Amino acid sequence: MKIILFILILMSFEPTPASNARELCINPTPESSMEIEIAQLIQAIHDIKEYYEIKTDFLYLELSIVNKKLRSSSKPNEQLNWLVKKDEIKERFELLRLNEKSDISKIRYIKGLQIIKLLYEKTLALDHHFTSVSTFAEINKISNPNEYPEFASVKELLKSKKDKKSGFDLTKVLGNNIYTSVAHSFVSLFTDTNTSKDEKESRLREIECIIDFTLRMHNDLKTIYFETKFLQKTNDNIINELQQLFVDFTKPIQYKKPLRECRNGDDWDSVREKLEVYLKELDKVLLDESQRRKAQKMQINLEFPIDRLLQFITQYNAFIDQGAKFYEKFGIMLNSYENEEQCGDKIPIAYSKLKESITIAIDKFNTAYKPVEINGSKMKEILYGINEYE
Repeated sequence: MKIILFILILMSFEPTPASNARELCINPTPESSMEIEIAQLIQAIHDIKEYYEIKTDFLYLELSIVNKKLRSSSKPNEQLNWLVKKDEIKERFELLRLNEKSDISKIRYIKGLQIIKLLYEKTLALDHHFTSVSTFAEINKISNPNEYPEFASVKELLKSKKDKKSGFDLTKVLGNNIYTSVAHSFVSLFTDTNTSKDEKESRLREIECIIDFTLRMHNDLKTIYFETKFLQKTNDNIINELQQLFVDFTKPIQYKKPLRECRNGDDWDSVREKLEVYLKELDKVLLDESQRRKAQKMQINLEFPIDRLLQFITQYNAFIDQGAKFYEKFGIMLNSYENEEQCGDKIPIAYSKLKESITIAIDKFNTAYKPVEINGSKMKEILYGINEYE
């Protein structure tokens, strides 16, 4: 009597997964972050497994009752009926298993699309940032004394006063080289017999901060430029791989547009419509025992891109970690100029803006661009639906 009552209770309780794959939108909300999307994915997988666990428990209970009836029955006809019933339950077990796998595949696929969209926005923002930092013309103006009007003025004055017999001009190539240009200017200044000592000292004071700053910071600024270009190139490769991942991701659902075009045209509704058609076909073939092989192939087509996405996230995380370390180093380099307080009024504004940009970038690498925490238990849950803390 207790068993029958329990079955009736279970039959009246028809749970529904809290996160129905069909109801999820491919467009993440403005508040979405990688952490939110992954947390929702893990929760959805947990809800689906809980839903099917209840239904499976119900079938186990049914199977237990049938086995008892089969063992207690002595009539061939009754035994045959109970054997048929047992086979029906086993078939329902198999269908439940396939449906559970299918629902998890759907939820992982949709969340995967949302994560791709978020990652694409992050990499585009990084590209914009790298472009703004790695402008060679700006770096060159800061690090080359020849770009400073005060230094150019002193050079021109020394040139006009030079001794025609002993003086000499640098070639264009050497004249643009900061080291030979500074050395030549010093030699010209101290060997100039047409200029008084006081005037020489006055001229030197005009350019001492410029020379000190550019000679001390030239290599560091060039390092920042070239390493930022390296990061930008790496980010370009990341974007290309993400675009290819989107192609692989949307190939099963027959969506043809590239990621850039989809994003710029806000064509995510078309992706959702294509996915809807694919999922309806998957549901249809799941119910047909003769098409189970096709259903498994369709599920694999949804699963394979997800595994590729997880591999890509690992690559993205490594790149963000690398970028954060680079920018921390840039910050140390820019803050290493010893005479900043003394020469503050001679240092170009672009230097202060660059320092500010690097500081903001460090913060963004730790917040907006930060690695996607998807390791350990989270990875197990996303891949296999296993929560080791349960």
